[in-house]
Amino acid sequence: MSVHSSDVEGVDLVILPSVRDLGDGFKVRRALPVAQRRMVGPFIFFDQMGEAVFKSGEGLDVRPHPHIGLSTLTYLIEGEILHRDSLGSVQPILPGEVNWMTAGSGIVHSERTSPENRARGGKLFGLQTWVALPREHEEIGASFAHHKADEMPVSEDAGTRFTLIAGTSDGMTSPLKTYSDMIYADIVMLDGARYQLKAEHVERAVYVVSGAVEVVGQNGTFGEGELVVFQPGAELVLRAKGHTRLMLLGGEPLPEQRHIFWNFVSSSKDRLEQAKDDWKAQRFPAVPGEPDFIPLPA
Repeated sequence: MSVHSSDVEGVDLVILPSVRDLGDGFKVRRALPVAQRRMVGPFIFFDQMGEAVFKSGEGLDVRPHPHIGLSTLTYLIEGEILHRDSLGSVQPILPGEVNWMTAGSGIVHSERTSPENRARGGKLFGLQTWVALPREHEEIGASFAHHKADEMPVSEDAGTRFTLIAGTSDGMTSPLKTYSDMIYADIVMLDGARYQLKAEHVERAVYVVSGAVEVVGQNGTFGEGELVVFQPGAELVLRAKGHTRLMLLGGEPLPEQRHIFWNFVSSSKDRLEQAKDDWKAQRFPAVPGEPDFIPLPA
């Protein structure tokens, strides 16, 4: 893990997450939260999953586990994940599609490789983020929505393809039902292509999935795996160095601090303690057909 300031005007912080191996060669990079930066807008968690290569018979097996106080957003670049949850949802997610699960007062889900994909093996590469809910919505009823790739608004200009996943930006609005001001977008750029970063949202960052990017008119390059956090109000033009993919995230910061324990997020520490007790006592709803679960960590 490396976190440092930058001499590039308009850039507040650069975070290079460490790589963690979760077993069977499945690696994740966690860019948020870090001690120096807990959130960007309502985003409180940012993971890059993979790139993993599974042999025949191997796959992802994230057993049922609970969430409160947040929405999870899963977005794949390669591969497939089979989502199951305590609402009874059973939904495979493919590249370019969006799984948007709002936990609210509580939900349980699993993430696995489907039997068909496990038999043949293959790659898995994607991103998972958590969006903290505003305090007035932290205890809403759980919900799940899936959106196909062709439902996402897209704009293309001079070698830059901008896909809006959640929130609003560049005159477009995503179909996801969100609860606060936010932006989450997939930006694919050819070598030398540009994207103008506007001050539409208070807090913004880009995560470099692949390639590299520079700020026009300034020295310095940001490379693969770096989360670049911008200063509020900064308006910059980003230019790709080589074929580049960025994830743009941010929004209005929430007025209250958020606390995290494991998979729980809340503005109240007492609510986290209640969630811990509820999971230990198995008071959360079960995922149909999934008898196993991840125990509460010590």
